[in-house]
Amino acid sequence: MAKRETEIELLSFLTAAPTPYHATAELGNRLARARFVSLDSRKPWRLQPSGRYFVTRNDSALIAFTTPEDPAFYAERGWRMAGAHTDSPCLRLKPNALTQSRGYARLGVEVYGGALLNPWFDRDLGLAGRVHVSTAKGAVRSHLLNIARAVAVIPSLAIHLDRDANKQHSVNAQTDMPALLSRGEVDLAAWLLDELHQQDAALDATAVLDFELSLYDLQPPALVGMKAEFIASARLDNLVSCNAAVRALLDATPDNVPVLQPSLIVLNDHEEVGSGSSAGARGPFLEDVLRRLVPNHEDYSRAIAASLLISADNAHGVHPNFPDKHDDKHGPLLNGGPVIKVNAEQRYASNSETQALFRECCRRADVPVQAFVSRADMACGSTIGPLTAAQIGVRTLDIGIPQLAMHSIRELCGADDPHHLYRALVACFAFTEVN
Repeated sequence: MAKRETEIELLSFLTAAPTPYHATAELGNRLARARFVSLDSRKPWRLQPSGRYFVTRNDSALIAFTTPEDPAFYAERGWRMAGAHTDSPCLRLKPNALTQSRGYARLGVEVYGGALLNPWFDRDLGLAGRVHVSTAKGAVRSHLLNIARAVAVIPSLAIHLDRDANKQHSVNAQTDMPALLSRGEVDLAAWLLDELHQQDAALDATAVLDFELSLYDLQPPALVGMKAEFIASARLDNLVSCNAAVRALLDATPDNVPVLQPSLIVLNDHEEVGSGSSAGARGPFLEDVLRRLVPNHEDYSRAIAASLLISADNAHGVHPNFPDKHDDKHGPLLNGGPVIKVNAEQRYASNSETQALFRECCRRADVPVQAFVSRADMACGSTIGPLTAAQIGVRTLDIGIPQLAMHSIRELCGADDPHHLYRALVACFAFTEVN
């Protein structure tokens, strides 16, 4: 895929995926169009040689994989895996979200993940997620909802009423972040039900039972900069990696071609809040799938030992206004290629072996590579990499494209780097000489 095609696909995906549920559905549709077969975890799997399959969990996590031409390839070659996460920091509605104050209807929110809160003020906000409803026959059904118009806003307090507003001070998530929804009384459940019916007039829904809904910025993703050398958007962390992983898997494992190297992508949910869920990297999702592919214990252990996981999660690019926040020798630049992330305390799972393998893949793909290590006096974040490595014992590398404004409502990355990441992952899926 050419760079311009990568940009178009990514911008479209970012628009279509305001929540992990929408991201998973969109990527599942893309896989299905590429003749990947959807599997149901509750039913027996009858997998074919050189097959292409995917399975979801919680509507918010996805694993897609190819099966080899010869089942012996599992133990001999293991899997080439790429991992990412579907969730991003956001403002999620509380269960009893609606509050009334001075004649205004407001939505109470919880902060999901380590969000930068100040950029959320004065934005046109839509509302999206999944809603569970009852039907006329008494069944419970789940439906995606995306109210893609400006239905809410979090107004700033005027400078005249807070003369210290431009001085550094904290934001109180409980009192400062409720979103203004309407002037007057609102029946939230009735409104959500009406929005579902507007989205699908044939929908069999009689009442809203529960929901997981988040506010999101309606400003669309865009190419910015004098030469359009940057991408600005919400949820770059980590939908860029999800998009690149799916596209790389599709292009590295074309249909109707015998599969010699088993390949897999795992897109977990809940990374931003610690990954401790059935759909998160601390949960059993990946191991459940792998053990269904190779139920024999001896062959499974050999396959894991031969496998390689590339955990892709965006990295901190050096900020030109704050260069002292980086180690002088480890300040990744936007459009400089994917970043190998290293941490001596194993907050990242990279080691010299997996770094060398990735550098070789990038050399073969003619992709530039950078490195990131936090300043010795600053802590770093973490990813699904160390969690997955500890969970199943696979050799793992942590990488990501560099970005600025991480965890803001609008983040920034280089326009070249998503294509760099895609090409690197294609090379990793094709790389078989690892033993």
